[in-house]
Amino acid sequence: MYSEEFDEVNAQDRSGEDVYSKPVRAGKRTYFFDVKATKGNDYYLTITESKRKMEKDGRFAYDKHKIFLYKEDFDKFSEGLQEVIGYIRENCLTGDSGTENNRKENGGDGFTDVKFEEL
Repeated sequence: MYSEEFDEVNAQDRSGEDVYSKPVRAGKRTYFFDVKATKGNDYYLTITESKRKMEKDGRFAYDKHKIFLYKEDFDKFSEGLQEVIGYIRENCLTGDSGTENNRKENGGDGFTDVKFEEL
């Protein structure tokens, strides 16, 4: 399937010079935080989620999803991310424990194994 938007994103990704990269492995997924520079030496961030999957023929392939984050959006993005992470930490219920204090007292960290395919 041909997608003009997909080609524009790939062209933009290829045009950025790699400055710094931080991979974060999390189970079957790897997240890549890549700092790139434009031709004018302006930095931006790409966040890539890469998940290994098995094709029907037995070969492995990778599903990748990418976000481009530009410096003018860093503060708003960071604030929003911190807010929703805080919300999850304060309100995430596991099992029968109803509060974060109950989870801590029971030795849990308050997080469950979320499968994004189920969302």
